[in-house]
Amino acid sequence: MPALQSHDHTGSGPDRSGEEEQPYGREISEVRSELAGLRSELRRFIEHASRQHIDTALNGLRKEYAGVFIEQNLSDADQRLQERMIRDCPMRERCYAAFYEFLKATAEHIRDGEVSEEVIRSYRDRLAAMRKGGKLETCTTCFTETNRLFEKQLELMRSLGIYRESREASSSVVDLPDEVLVRDILEPLANRHRFRIVQALAVETQTFSTLSNLTDLRGGNLLFHLKRLQDAGMVLQRHERGDYIITEKGYKTLTGIGALYAALRP
Repeated sequence: MPALQSHDHTGSGPDRSGEEEQPYGREISEVRSELAGLRSELRRFIEHASRQHIDTALNGLRKEYAGVFIEQNLSDADQRLQERMIRDCPMRERCYAAFYEFLKATAEHIRDGEVSEEVIRSYRDRLAAMRKGGKLETCTTCFTETNRLFEKQLELMRSLGIYRESREASSSVVDLPDEVLVRDILEPLANRHRFRIVQALAVETQTFSTLSNLTDLRGGNLLFHLKRLQDAGMVLQRHERGDYIITEKGYKTLTGIGALYAALRP
């Protein structure tokens, strides 16, 4: 009877582990690549859907509440002019009428779907021409207030997506307006609750109660943060006690932060 031969499989024969691992490695790499592509497509889809949602909501908001925006804007202009124009100036009444008519004309553009830079430039030129006609030293005070009210109108138009400026990128970071950037962009979102509010509104309009559940804030605490975002022009309310919606500025700020995060992420 021939002796049984023992076979040691541990050290003999060719090593096929590399041959087995190599195709799996390629497959895993391909799957990862496909997943990365899907994630990129999903991000683009979400951003496109959000963009459509915001445009649709803002268009509806303009059409439905343009009259309310104009009325509130002119009421605020009337109050501020009455309070801040020089009281003992002999030209007060005449200038008040001219300033109010100017602001009334510019406010009417809130009804428009779009306002060009040429139109805005024409109003700036008109205001500058009016300023040249003011001969008194005290005229500066009244014209400064009128210009401030005009800029406030433009900020509302930007928030509603009516007025979009074509701005060239700043050539140097030292040219950035630090006070404006901190007050109107950095500080409003430098808070976890406010950031979550803007994130939620980028997906769809939200009610006060929904935002309250999302942030765990109640009553006055939530109103404080919403007011901060409204003052910064990032959030609008459809009407008193109505739903909240993100503005053009709020959406661009949020997507800009997202792009910055993606660029800096290791």
